[in-house]
Amino acid sequence: MHIFYTPDINSDTYILSEEESKHCIKVLRLDAGSLLYLVDGKGGFYEALLEDPHPKRTKLKILSKLENFGKRNHYVHIAIAPTKNADRIEYFVEKCVEIGVDEITLIQTKHSERKNQKTERLEKIAISAMKQSLKAYLPKVNELMDFDKFIKTANFEAKFVAHLSEDAKPLKDVVTIKNEILLMIGPEGDFAQDEILLAQKYDFQLVTLGNSRLRTETAGVVACAIVNAFN
Repeated sequence: MHIFYTPDINSDTYILSEEESKHCIKVLRLDAGSLLYLVDGKGGFYEALLEDPHPKRTKLKILSKLENFGKRNHYVHIAIAPTKNADRIEYFVEKCVEIGVDEITLIQTKHSERKNQKTERLEKIAISAMKQSLKAYLPKVNELMDFDKFIKTANFEAKFVAHLSEDAKPLKDVVTIKNEILLMIGPEGDFAQDEILLAQKYDFQLVTLGNSRLRTETAGVVACAIVNAFN
């Protein structure tokens, strides 16, 4: 099944972007009459017929559309400190999109190893993971935000912060079926104590993800998996 990302689709015909056209014709070597599938990142899943196999402007005819394809009963937002090694945060994005995440925010903490992170690369990885895992919703990837600002503006039904503390409870024991769930994952050096106190002031619940000490990107993936499994 060949899937293409078509965010601006709005009629019964569509012209693939130059990048997607090249992949379709030069890499996959599809020809006129081939069936392929499109996702718009907003829940639309389309079946299409390849009419004109142009390497820069491939023309498609839309045959059918499914709305709300794969829509879930909950919304998962993960806020995470970017890792020093960019490959690790890219791994996190890829795997969480495959599992099921709706929004990702990068947060700048006192112990953060990386002070900046471009989102364009992460967005491309999210698109690829969406197509690979047969999803029609593209998660939103937000720019890096200061920890304090994020905490004060986060408004969710259930808010959790992963923290190495005796007071923290296992996420699997406290997560409940909620429509909106926010999970916050800190850097390798964990959150600073004053950051934890601020999070608690704004109704974040301290949780652990198990007995093992996990890397930042692994913790993000595990948290995402736990919430999706429960819901």
